[in-house]
Amino acid sequence: MYQALYRKWRPKAFADVIGQEHITETLRRQVAEGRTSHAYLFTGTRGTGKTTCAKILAKAVNCEAPVDGDPCGTCPSCVGIDSGGFLDVLELDAASNNGVDQVRALRDEAVYSPANVRKRVYIVDEVHMLSTAAFNALLKILEEPPEHLMFILATTELHKVPATILSRCQRFSFRRIRPEDVARRLRYVAEQEAIDLRPDGAEVLSRLADGALRDGLSLLDQCAAAGGIIDATAVLDVLGLAGNLQTARLMELILSRDAQGALLLLDELYKGGKDLGSVLSELSTLTRDLLLQKTAPKGGAALLSGGFDADTLDRLGKGVPAGRFLHLAATLQKASAELYASVNRRLDTELCLLRLCDESLSGDLTALAARVRRLEDNQSARAELARRPSAPSPVRPAPEPPKAPLSEPPATDPPPWDEPPLPEEPPPMEEPGQRIYDIPEELPPLAPKAPPPPAPPAAEMPPSSPGRALDGGWWRTLAENCKGRLSPMYRPFLGMCSGFLEGDLLTVCAPDDLTLGRLDNDRVRETITQEAEALVGSPVRLMLRTGEAPKSSPEENLKNLVAFGRQFDNIEIK
Repeated sequence: MYQALYRKWRPKAFADVIGQEHITETLRRQVAEGRTSHAYLFTGTRGTGKTTCAKILAKAVNCEAPVDGDPCGTCPSCVGIDSGGFLDVLELDAASNNGVDQVRALRDEAVYSPANVRKRVYIVDEVHMLSTAAFNALLKILEEPPEHLMFILATTELHKVPATILSRCQRFSFRRIRPEDVARRLRYVAEQEAIDLRPDGAEVLSRLADGALRDGLSLLDQCAAAGGIIDATAVLDVLGLAGNLQTARLMELILSRDAQGALLLLDELYKGGKDLGSVLSELSTLTRDLLLQKTAPKGGAALLSGGFDADTLDRLGKGVPAGRFLHLAATLQKASAELYASVNRRLDTELCLLRLCDESLSGDLTALAARVRRLEDNQSARAELARRPSAPSPVRPAPEPPKAPLSEPPATDPPPWDEPPLPEEPPPMEEPGQRIYDIPEELPPLAPKAPPPPAPPAAEMPPSSPGRALDGGWWRTLAENCKGRLSPMYRPFLGMCSGFLEGDLLTVCAPDDLTLGRLDNDRVRETITQEAEALVGSPVRLMLRTGEAPKSSPEENLKNLVAFGRQFDNIEIK
C-alpha cells in the first residue's frame, strides 16, 4: 500500500528533525540527564515538527536503551509507539475532543499506572480548541500530576491558551524552516525515492512550502505523480501557478498604470488554468520584496523571498515611491482575504487589478490623496499654459471694432444680481398664469425674437472695461447654453462658476478645486469654447482657474437692468 511521503519520511529520532536544533538538543539533553518535565507546550506554525517531536519525546522517555537521549528505534517500546499499538501513549485531537466530559474521562484514566512502559504520555494536538470548562478540568492534573504521567500539548495559536495552562508547562517555540533546509531535505527524499527532482524545482517547492517541511513533501508528492522531470516549469504547471516571469510582467504593467495590458495578461493566465488566488499571492510576495528593497536597501536582502533576481527588483522598483508599494500591498492583502468567500473570483481579481493601476478607484484615503495630487498637477499645468500666451498678445490687432456691438449686453440677459435657477430646479415662486419668463432646458434661454434696440447715448451709459463688459448676464446665458449640451453630472458644477471675457480670452472661475477638476476635461472645454464663439462671433481662447470673477461696476449693473427690461411690454424702468 502506497504511503504519502510526509508520513513515510517522518523523523524517527531527534537527529532527523530539520531546522529545530534549538529544541531537539534541549530535549535530548533532558532525556539523557533524566530531567524531563511533566508538561510540555509546543507552539509554532503548521508542518514545523511539533507532533513529530512529541512522538520522539514519548519514545525517548520510554526507550529501553536510549542513545544520547535519542530513542533506539528497535526496542519493543519504540516499535510499539511507532506502530500505534501502545495504549499508554495516546494522541488526542482537541478539535474533536474539546468538551469537558472528554477531559474528565482523560483525567480519570491518567491516574492509573502504565502497563508496558515507564511513562503514560498524552499528546494533545490543537489544544487551543478546548473549551474553557475543559481547560479548567485539565488544570488540576497539570499542576500536580502522578510521577508516571506526561502531557505534551501542541498548538498553532498560542494566544488562545489560558495563562494558567502556560505557567504549568515548558514552552518550546518551533521556527519556520529555512528554504535552503527544506530544499536540501526534498532533494534527499527525491533521491531515495528515485524521483528526478532538479535543483530549480526544489528551490521553487521550498519557497512554496513557506517554512513547512510537511507542505514541501506534499507538493513534491503531487508533482511526482505527474511523472517526468520535476523542474521549475513543471512545478508551476502542475500546481497551476503563474511563475516568476509572468508575475514580474504583470507587476510591470501595474506600475506603468496599463490597466488594459494587466487585464489581458490576467485573462491569458486564467485561460491557461492558473489559479487566481495564486496570482494575487505571488503579486503580494513580489510587492513585499520591492518594498523591502526600497525601505531597507542595505540590510533587507536577507529578508527577501528569493523568488526574484536582483535585476528584476531593481528594474521594477526604479522611480516608484515606497508609498505606492504600501498601497499595492494593502490592496492585495484585502483582495486575497476576500477572494475565498467570493462568488465570482475572476471579477474580484480584475477589480483588484484596476485598483492597483489607479489609486483613485480605491475609495479610501489613498484615493482621495491621488485625486488631490492629480488636481495639483492639473493646476500647475494650467498655470504654466496661462503664462505662455501672454507674450504674443500685443501682436493682435486692436479689439475695438469687434467689441463695439458687445459694449452693451444682449437684451436677453437677466439682471446680474438675480441668480436664475438651475434647469433641474423649479422656477422662482410665482402665481399660476403670471410667469414672467421660463428657461427651457434644451434651448438657450431668453432668445430675442427681434433685434435689440439701439444702444443709449454715451452720456447715459458710460463705457466699461473690456474685461467686465461681458460679465454677469452674458456668462449665465453662456452657461445655460452649455448645460443644454452637457450631461446632468456637469450642470450643477457649471452653475457654481462665473466667467468673464478679456479680448479673446474667456476665463471661467470655479469656487474650489473639486469643481475645477470636474469641469477640466476635453468635452466640457470644447462645449464652452463653441458656445462662447457663437455668442461673440470670433475665436475665443479658454482658461479654467479657481477664484472669483471681477465684480461689475454700478454702471454696468444699471445698463444690464435696462437692457433686461426692454424684453417685456409690462415692465417699465424709470
